[in-house]
Amino acid sequence: MRVLAFLDGTLADPDAAHIRVDDLGLMRGDGVFETILVTDGRPRELGPHLDRLARSAKMLDLPEPDRAAWERAVRAVLDNWSGGAELALKLVLTRGIDGDPEQRPTGFALGMEIGAAVLRGRAEGVAAITLDRGIDPGLAERAPWLLLGAKSLSYGINMAAIREAVRRGADDVVFTASDGSVLEGPTSTVILLRGRTILTPPEHIGILPGTTQAGVFRGAEKAGFATKVEPLRVDDLLTGDGLFLASSVRKLTRVRSLDGTALPAATEAHAELSAAYEAEYA
Repeated sequence: MRVLAFLDGTLADPDAAHIRVDDLGLMRGDGVFETILVTDGRPRELGPHLDRLARSAKMLDLPEPDRAAWERAVRAVLDNWSGGAELALKLVLTRGIDGDPEQRPTGFALGMEIGAAVLRGRAEGVAAITLDRGIDPGLAERAPWLLLGAKSLSYGINMAAIREAVRRGADDVVFTASDGSVLEGPTSTVILLRGRTILTPPEHIGILPGTTQAGVFRGAEKAGFATKVEPLRVDDLLTGDGLFLASSVRKLTRVRSLDGTALPAATEAHAELSAAYEAEYA
């Protein structure tokens, strides 16, 4: 099932054509997006997702998103959803039509079922590989025009990385910088378990600030875990007590192996952290 709504709150047929072929989001990937988990009609971290949408839009010199309009589109989708208890809600904003003198952006919200691969990963964990992202940790600050840390529609590299993982018999990827430090996954944030502490890399190195990671950290602190944001290296991931990938629809997914090396199952910690995360939205 899918439900499509535009920013004025009107619904549209998701199987019909609505985006012009000369829309810059299609032609050049010139736009931004967010994906939000909705459970029992309640979107998780809607405010932080809208904040991040605005942050990404600013990085791309797009008009500031009309927050009330986006909230209206979200409500239209949720009020008309008749599928399962969970859905993935995508918010998409593009620069609009190529050559439009008024520079009117295109925006819509789309509710979709969550894919089987995501659900399987939640239950069984995933095998991941490391891939060099080809950047150094200081590049984001030296070259802001590269848009590192923006959630843009230009996801060709991210999707190519996942295809490379599949070619190598894995499911997902942990990107690394040229100095070997850990960045993020193509669609996720890296979280490392070390005893009763969970760690994630800092966003200033050019990664997306994770909304789900923030929720996991809040819940973990209430459950008695310590949390740290600090640089990590691949050796840290291999010698830790558990490794997870966090994102809106995958929640907190366990990494079973990294580059063919089996990682600790961390079954109890994973269950405790997942329960603490879910308690944030109870």
